[in-house]
Amino acid sequence: MSSYNVKKSLVQKRERSYLNRDFNSFRSELLRYATTYYPDKIQDFTDGSLGGMFNDLTSYVGDVMSFYMDHQFNELNLETAVEPANIERQIRLAGVKITGAAPALCEVSFNIKVESEIYNGSYRPKISYLPIIRSKSKLQSSNGTIFELLDDIDFAEKDDVGNLLASIQVSTSDTSGNPSSYIVSRTSLCSSGETVEENISIPDTFTQFRTITLTRNNVSEILKVVDTDLNDYYEVASLSNDVVFKRMINNESDSKEVPDKLLVIPAPYRFVTRTSINTAQTTMIFGSGRADTIDDDILPDPSEIALPLYGDRKSFARVAIDPNSLLGTTSLGISPVNTTLTITYRAGGGLTHNVASRTIRTIVSLLTTFNQNVPQTKVAQIRASLEVNNLNPAQGGEDTPSLDEFRSIALNYRNAQSRIVTKQDLIARVYSMPPNFGRVYRVGIRSSPVNPLATQLFIVSRDQDGYLITSPDSLKKNLAKFLNQFRLTSDAIDILDAQIVNYQFYYAVTLDQGVNKTTTLASINNNIRNYLATKNFQIDQPIVISDISNLILNQPGVISLEKYRFVNVMNSISDRQYSNISYDLTRNTSRGIISPPIGGIFELKYPNFDIIGNAV
Repeated sequence: MSSYNVKKSLVQKRERSYLNRDFNSFRSELLRYATTYYPDKIQDFTDGSLGGMFNDLTSYVGDVMSFYMDHQFNELNLETAVEPANIERQIRLAGVKITGAAPALCEVSFNIKVESEIYNGSYRPKISYLPIIRSKSKLQSSNGTIFELLDDIDFAEKDDVGNLLASIQVSTSDTSGNPSSYIVSRTSLCSSGETVEENISIPDTFTQFRTITLTRNNVSEILKVVDTDLNDYYEVASLSNDVVFKRMINNESDSKEVPDKLLVIPAPYRFVTRTSINTAQTTMIFGSGRADTIDDDILPDPSEIALPLYGDRKSFARVAIDPNSLLGTTSLGISPVNTTLTITYRAGGGLTHNVASRTIRTIVSLLTTFNQNVPQTKVAQIRASLEVNNLNPAQGGEDTPSLDEFRSIALNYRNAQSRIVTKQDLIARVYSMPPNFGRVYRVGIRSSPVNPLATQLFIVSRDQDGYLITSPDSLKKNLAKFLNQFRLTSDAIDILDAQIVNYQFYYAVTLDQGVNKTTTLASINNNIRNYLATKNFQIDQPIVISDISNLILNQPGVISLEKYRFVNVMNSISDRQYSNISYDLTRNTSRGIISPPIGGIFELKYPNFDIIGNAV
């Protein structure tokens, strides 16, 4: 290479730094650059000179651009974002549903006074006079908070053997001491807030993803949306969800354990909700399809997607796709047009709604239904006799979370998913099914030994007395429909009954001569009862014998544990009903651990009878 070319390349290569971030570093670098490469152009870079002015202006521009670049980069991260709009957007992208203030819930006792009647030779409240108190009846607490009844209360409702579910007590008696009137009481759940109904007129102009903002803020639940053609609109988590769950009264024999059936119904008319953190107002977003062009395909006809060639073009490189054709289908729901929507929702909430006990005493509005044969004078008397009271404080009311609180929730929500992938996902979904479709008390999961893509789901329930029972068939059907919406297509879930193993525990101890034998054995039994309580056991959880031995030996006055024994009990013993599972506890004991059967759970059903201790 000639010397001329070497000298030319050296001149063209100028050192530049890309590490400057602030005004001072920009100014220093520009000053170095100017004095190095333009020494013959300008030499005065003092603060008052022309060169200093240009240097300061350029440094100022660089500083501002660097600031906004850093700011924009930080706004892409939920942890470093500071602008409320960006934080709210990041929270939504994380999958967190933004809500307003939460309402409080409270059990309220409803008491009415009804005259008596004689039935089969005994006195009882006059059944034909007992009313039904309808939901949405309004009550008021001492601080002015409005509570609404969530479900109807039927005072004449009876159990399987014909007894009233309501509690009764004599109110007044005649001169002979016979009851002349009764106080009939039932308890039901009430929620703070008020039910609001809005009518929204939709113009005769089709709009994809139409939005409607509700008037009231802090909307806790949208109860019903119906248009003038009586089409029901359902709220979904995403517009791509085309089905929803619906409950239906269960009239089968297991209705006591499973009050409602779970139905999966299509939802062509659907919407999602979005709540603003700043205003706490809720916006409803509907689908993108047209009701007058309902199609059965998830995607439109492929022949309608491509754009036609235009002009004199004889060739083309790629096929042009019209994206609007994909949005015009009903796969994302139907947008309302030329109709009136009647929207019923519940609004209100906050910490002040957590009222104290015995403060909900005022009846604001009472909705009742009586038998047609009840005289109006009696109807007025019974309505006037109604008294309400909350024996326990209202709970669950919360103010609207702050922006930082929502940020923390979103950071912890990143790994959450709306489908069943892991075992933890499956367990969470089982427990999240609404309890009126049947309550699952314990869940156990194992891989299927015959199908690598299947999971065995063992479940067990409890009866009204708290004892473990085999889950009713209606619960299993409801659970299968509920889980089917979240499982992966290739996965299978086998819902099986957990085996309930009942047992008795025998032990003998040597006591110090100075202790009371009866008191010491009672304390040992109580400690064992608390340790072996059903609430402490899961499916497939073993019994650790050393833990029970320590409980006994650590009791003051116990010198030694002479012997102990676990014995399986089954069927009926002295009018005590156990499960029919036969299980050899001795053979399944290894290294001080008693293992349950596969998918089984231990239950010490009657601890007062099944813990048998003796002092020697």
